[in-house]
Amino acid sequence: MFEMFSKSLVNIWENSGFASFAWQTLVMLALACALIYLAIVRQFEPLLLLPIAFGILLANLPLAGLMAEPKTADDVGGLLYYLYLGVKKGIYPSLIFLGIGAMTDFGPLIARPSSLFLGAAAQFGIAIAFIIATLLGFKPSEAASIGIIGGADGPTAIYLTTRLAPHLLAPIAIAAYSYMALIPMIQPPIMRALTTKKERAVKMEQLRPVSKLEKVCFPITVTIFCTLLLPSVAPLIGMLMLGNLFRESGVVERLSSTVQNALINIVTIFLGVTVGATARAETFLQLQTLEIIVLGLAAFAFSTVGGILFGKLMYVLSKGKINPLIGSAGVSAVPMAARVSQNEGRRANPANYLLMHAMGPNVAGVIGSAIAAGILLALFGK
Repeated sequence: MFEMFSKSLVNIWENSGFASFAWQTLVMLALACALIYLAIVRQFEPLLLLPIAFGILLANLPLAGLMAEPKTADDVGGLLYYLYLGVKKGIYPSLIFLGIGAMTDFGPLIARPSSLFLGAAAQFGIAIAFIIATLLGFKPSEAASIGIIGGADGPTAIYLTTRLAPHLLAPIAIAAYSYMALIPMIQPPIMRALTTKKERAVKMEQLRPVSKLEKVCFPITVTIFCTLLLPSVAPLIGMLMLGNLFRESGVVERLSSTVQNALINIVTIFLGVTVGATARAETFLQLQTLEIIVLGLAAFAFSTVGGILFGKLMYVLSKGKINPLIGSAGVSAVPMAARVSQNEGRRANPANYLLMHAMGPNVAGVIGSAIAAGILLALFGK
């Protein structure tokens, strides 16, 4: 009886995750706990960082098999493997864009169309990171996926990476969302270094009122133009503009409310957990991951630089009427980047109110990053 009991205990131990525990597992679990700390205690983009962190934790628990791919028709496979198909097939990023569109007011962009140039200039970091990544030995498709981090748009980065370099999804997604959360720390030093106090103190004139007709026509026009120009960007731009049309039409409040709340929250959970679950020790703990994180920071910084420099050009051309700080909001992290522009403007001039002016480049950046992804997909896609 004792011998049978002993064998049973040994058998339980040998089939437990503790018996397969390795130092790599410990590192990944520590990383997951660190990200959970940043999400809960420091509140760094918690809506996505928390599910991503827990996805990392789940995927790295030995023998749990949550991301296991079914080997035969009768094999069950892991839960997260099936949920991950929404990422792999580009469903979740597109649905996230549907929700973003319903929550976004394109009025400031319509009132000042020149904001589109700021949104385009703030994609500068994508090109710089692409060039550096190529020089470091990354394939063009991999370099394009790394560069898109500079757009500061998590869903777009995931959408492009799943098509060009799915094996790099985990470090790219984590870098993209981490840097979006760190915008209040990354951007201000760059903004102060590239502008004078006089420029930062510029008080801009109030934007003109935008009619409902303009707001309704905008998503339709953008969808037609962008999809004809870059058909590969149709899922992102189409869903973004459909969500916005729900918002601006005023006749489908239930649909607008659903995509702004219930739908986007559900998709965010599935997206975050499954993206985190791709960060398994055997693929994540490599020198390549550190290179991607560093390149992502460079992409983000140069995108901020591009937006600020073009803002300075507009400051000169407008004879001092445009505050160059709004250029930094050209990265598509809505509305965090616009708030940073507002805060820096208030530091230089307490009477300054740049938020609505910065929202123009900010929402232009959403469109700009999607278009940049479409261009990269057209150039390097299969």
